[in-house]
Amino acid sequence: MQLGILGTGPVAQLLAGVWQQAGHTIVLGSRDPQAKHLDYVVQSLHDTVTGADVVVNALAGSASLATITSIDPSAFGTKTVIDVANATTQNFELIYPNSSLAEHIQAALPNAHVVKTLNTAAMTVLTQPTTIGASSVFLSGDDAAAKAQVAGLLRDIGWTDDEIIDLGGITTARGPEHYLVMFAQLAGALKSPNFNIRVVR
Repeated sequence: MQLGILGTGPVAQLLAGVWQQAGHTIVLGSRDPQAKHLDYVVQSLHDTVTGADVVVNALAGSASLATITSIDPSAFGTKTVIDVANATTQNFELIYPNSSLAEHIQAALPNAHVVKTLNTAAMTVLTQPTTIGASSVFLSGDDAAAKAQVAGLLRDIGWTDDEIIDLGGITTARGPEHYLVMFAQLAGALKSPNFNIRVVR
């Protein structure tokens, strides 16, 4: 599968590394692809989206919506769009306190299938889940087939079916996104980002 990852920063590169290792073809999307010298193919944002089977938003959360809406929406078509970003201000306040970034992206791309996931822990933990004890990862999205596709990509990087929890429609992305406030408090208390939450039943 060809994954088009929007962004070239640490989050994008961590995701690129584990999914490439799992056998997927990776292309990173940048506003200025000629200026990037990475170990992956880097293309324009539009070309990255157009050529991808699945698109991943790994842009800074505060810039995600503006950047995504700068791309011709027809490039996304009916593709699955994975949103892993958390949108906060410089003061670490939620940009969408009564909604979620994922909902805004879905509204901007009505034909695409947005799935929120991989945003409730440090990406170093989320891309290497076996480095800590069993924990949970969440899915939010309106399209069941898209969520199944994303669950497969999560399994590719080490998440088990018992650890993957489907929260429901895209409006449920508010919970994982708002959890960022708690994550920051826990990281401060633990003096480490190397943890995650686990749903115990």
